[in-house]
Amino acid sequence: MASPLADRIRPKEIDDMIGQRHLLGEHCALRKIIESGNIPNMVFYGPPGIGKTTLAGIIAARTNRRLHKLNGTTASTKDIKDIVEELDTFMAQNGILLYLDEIQYFTKKQQQTLLEFIENGKITLIASTTENPYFYVYSAILSRSTVFEFKPVPPEEVERGVKRAFAFMEKELNEKFDIEDGVYRTIAVGCGGDVRKSLNSVELCVMSCAPEKGVRRIPLDRAKELSQRSAFRYDKDGEEHYDILSAFQKSLRGSEPDAAIHYLARLIEADDLPSICRRLMVCTCEDVGLAYPQLIPIVKSCIDAALMVGLPEARIPLADAVVLVATAPKSNSAYLAIDAALADIRAGKVGSVPRQLQNKHFDGEDAAVKGQNYLYPHDFPNHYVRQQYLPDMLRDVHYYDFGDNKNEQAAMAYWNRIKKEGR
Repeated sequence: MASPLADRIRPKEIDDMIGQRHLLGEHCALRKIIESGNIPNMVFYGPPGIGKTTLAGIIAARTNRRLHKLNGTTASTKDIKDIVEELDTFMAQNGILLYLDEIQYFTKKQQQTLLEFIENGKITLIASTTENPYFYVYSAILSRSTVFEFKPVPPEEVERGVKRAFAFMEKELNEKFDIEDGVYRTIAVGCGGDVRKSLNSVELCVMSCAPEKGVRRIPLDRAKELSQRSAFRYDKDGEEHYDILSAFQKSLRGSEPDAAIHYLARLIEADDLPSICRRLMVCTCEDVGLAYPQLIPIVKSCIDAALMVGLPEARIPLADAVVLVATAPKSNSAYLAIDAALADIRAGKVGSVPRQLQNKHFDGEDAAVKGQNYLYPHDFPNHYVRQQYLPDMLRDVHYYDFGDNKNEQAAMAYWNRIKKEGR
């Protein structure tokens, strides 16, 4: 039993696979393609442990092509050249099926080496990657391949695999298992959609429980202990990282405190305090903004407290901040105003600063109007006086619109009154 349980129990037929029904269901395109035997170049994209390698092995077994397996983390250009040298020989009369795992680790040059032979059909490529292929796979390879997205397996389907795994080991060890209620479900939920991880948990449960009188008892507590942190998948450099951060900020913006707290918890479990703090401040300024401007220093104080005490206590001020931001009134008026102004600047709409606002107190001989003529607002009623502030080419441009929240509406009413009375 040197090899892991996941390898010993690896399915040999499509119908034995767990999950990916959206690809491998009876009438689905990928299944029909495999059954036809006419295999195109393909890229399998999805998280680890959900059947990409297993399906590639099943496809290889159905073809008459010589199978080569390479892993992008260890393979070199020489490995590719060695495969190419087999083409048109007795060993590869019908061409070669190349399964390239973790293709994202192949350099552009290594991927380019395959192009000619993928183009003429002498090599059929099945590549797999846990990263978004549209970011990590050379575009010329993508244009010659079909991308199939594999998804995390739902607990209901994982549970079927967990039961099968326990039955397999029971037979393999020639023992009887006494499995406590809830063990199957705990492992199925705890793996976070990763079938391989669930099988590893099954094997650990079995091997950590000694048999007594020919019966090996598998308690629920042991299953919980061995799968308690498995459900969480988070890579700070991967796409999942940005998906969670995006969901976190959009839940805050969408005024959904339950969802925002959920994603906060996932970020906390990943010990990703910097990302939490940054997104909280961005959302406070961008999405709450002038509807509740006092919230900006409040959230900053919560963040300072979180960074001062560290985890696990940091979860408390962070939760305070998240609930405050999610339930606060929202306004993006200032955000829209600055973006509109930046767009004008970048388009070259700048112009000279009006003379009355310039930081100089004399005029050249060529000045048509002498004197700065700046009107000091505090010298006038209500501390306001009309004068031109924008450059001539932008004098009638309008960037800021008052939001429809109570705070900005009060400010609008005040300034409408003052400006109506002003000269």
